[in-house]
Amino acid sequence: MITFRYFAGAKAAAGVAQESFPAGTTIEQIALKKGEPLARVLHSASFLVDGLAWHDRQAPLPEGATVDVLPPFAGG
Repeated sequence: MITFRYFAGAKAAAGVAQESFPAGTTIEQIALKKGEPLARVLHSASFLVDGLAWHDRQAPLPEGATVDVLPPFAGG
């Protein structure tokens, strides 16, 4: 399994602070599965996988990974 942790607007769009998905799932698959409000946030968000920047939204996420979803924050 992989754990997605949502912050700020991503948390509001997801309706939860975190949830789990099967290993091998991609960020794009999650966006399609979760629906339009979260998909919009995911398309503009940055991602950290186990603390490292993750840029490939179509790459399978590894078993046991923790994914932090960081939507754009105001104020730069």
